[in-house]
Amino acid sequence: MADVKNVKRWFNVHKWTSLICTLFLLLLCLTGLPLIFHEEIETLEGKAQAAPPMPAGTPRTSLDNIVRAGMQQRPGEVIRYVFWDDAQPNLVMLSMADSLNAPPEVGNIVVLDERTAQVLQEPKIDEGFIYVMFKLHVDMFAGIPGKLFLGLMGILFIIAMVSGIMLYGPIMRRFDFGMIRRDKSTRLKWLDMHNMLGIVVLAWTMVVGVTGVINTLSDVVLGLWQQGQLAEMVAPYKDKPAISGPLASLEQAVSISEKAAPHMERRLVAFPGTMFSSKHHYAVFMRGTTPVTSRLVQPALIDAENGTLTDMREMPWYVNTLFISEPLHFGDYGGMPLKIIWALFDIITIVVLISGLYLWIARRKANEARLNRVLQSEAVLQSTTN
Repeated sequence: MADVKNVKRWFNVHKWTSLICTLFLLLLCLTGLPLIFHEEIETLEGKAQAAPPMPAGTPRTSLDNIVRAGMQQRPGEVIRYVFWDDAQPNLVMLSMADSLNAPPEVGNIVVLDERTAQVLQEPKIDEGFIYVMFKLHVDMFAGIPGKLFLGLMGILFIIAMVSGIMLYGPIMRRFDFGMIRRDKSTRLKWLDMHNMLGIVVLAWTMVVGVTGVINTLSDVVLGLWQQGQLAEMVAPYKDKPAISGPLASLEQAVSISEKAAPHMERRLVAFPGTMFSSKHHYAVFMRGTTPVTSRLVQPALIDAENGTLTDMREMPWYVNTLFISEPLHFGDYGGMPLKIIWALFDIITIVVLISGLYLWIARRKANEARLNRVLQSEAVLQSTTN
């Protein structure tokens, strides 16, 4: 009797958590599928910029030349960030805006050849198919509230998976693994398919679900880092005024950071006054060179007035957890083979979610039909007795 009550309890947990989150999980799976191949799709659309061919080993030009070229391209704007991307070798990107205080989502991107400082492209980052898919997947165009809401749906999804495991054990005591009762009703065949596919992709859905929840907390995590470690690193400059004169050489700032972390390479530079730096520093974020460590960064603070290194630390564990979770969520670690595996598991999960909805609807219809038969029987019995 206790086992029956326990199964019923887990059944209710599984039913209601699944019902609440299924439609949103379908949205995430459908939008996540093209995002797995976003680089390939952007290449097909002609949006991926490639550096012009040059002899191998052509050296980079000075970053100060890059900065000057960007300022000439968009006069009246300021540079907020300089960044590099493994998928686009020999290119450097400038994030520019009307002011340092402009909202993060407002601005322009200028792509330059880092060997010649030639401006190659000014891509529109807030339009196109991949942009729409990304926004729907990340926050449903609702900003931080949308992110946190999807995080809540992710938590319900994890609970639904755990409750599904608790239900699968008692069920499979009576049947073979992967059993599909083809001689039974359509609803039972779909139930068996739902259970079997759910177990097959369980490890993947748990990984994607947990990393997805972590990713929805990105703004919270980065806010904690800003108020914690970053505040400690810039504390000696807290009462100093912002730099009024010209900034120190950006090339020198990055070179000093590379010497301080010879096992790492440049990833991003935040200019003084931006949200990832202080009013007095370049924040040079260095990254590792292996598939895993390339996702982790280490900030070096360079005094933007005299070009000296003032602090360099490893990121806290919670920030590293976020950085590792994002590429794992989209299968970005293993190239095309892993992307294909991620896509197949995504499609199977879509089938599991749709079959779950079908089973709930079919069960309701069966219960309604059973209730109607009982009511009709009572009506007939009452009419005969009268």
